[in-house]
Amino acid sequence: MGFQDTPEEWQVTATATPFTGKKTSMRTDDVVMPDGTVARRDYQVHPGSVAVLALDEDGSVLVLRQYRHPVRHKLWEIPAGLLDVPGENPLHAAQRELYEEAHVKAEDWRVLTDVYTTPGGCDEAVRVFLARGLSEVVGERFEVAEEEADMELARVPLQDLVRGVLAGDLHNSCLVVGVLSLTAVLGGEGADSLRPAEAPWPARPFEA
Repeated sequence: MGFQDTPEEWQVTATATPFTGKKTSMRTDDVVMPDGTVARRDYQVHPGSVAVLALDEDGSVLVLRQYRHPVRHKLWEIPAGLLDVPGENPLHAAQRELYEEAHVKAEDWRVLTDVYTTPGGCDEAVRVFLARGLSEVVGERFEVAEEEADMELARVPLQDLVRGVLAGDLHNSCLVVGVLSLTAVLGGEGADSLRPAEAPWPARPFEA
């Protein structure tokens, strides 16, 4: 089997959805523990997300700065977005997000890593892609609104982002996971060793 996470599902004796929002909901499950007791678990039900670490030919990463109300911070992040359509191909969603948020396209796509962002309280799964061979999209820009209307874009050297993460100055989970994963890959077998962009994703099965 190797050293890997494995699927498992404990018995649920009761479930309820006390809140349903625009994109996510809250669920309460009564779960049977190994000792036979029943524990109540509250968690957020999430459609899943994609994120894009876009690396240019100079070794800089495309990042954006956006206000995040729950944490009362403007965070530097990599482009990301929800999987709004059930069964949506995550690569197509990632390409859309890179276009909408940065007006950029990429020639080479790889799966950098897959993560559960907060498995103790949310079922959100995120696929982080590495995108290379960047170029500007010609034509009209996507019309942004709400928090996205205030976004700032920048290209920052990868090692500057790594230093910011380790110094405690950068906190967005997709950025943190992305830049540290890419640094490990570049110091090891290289980006071409990464999984193909259409690699299976059991956490969020999708159509080709």
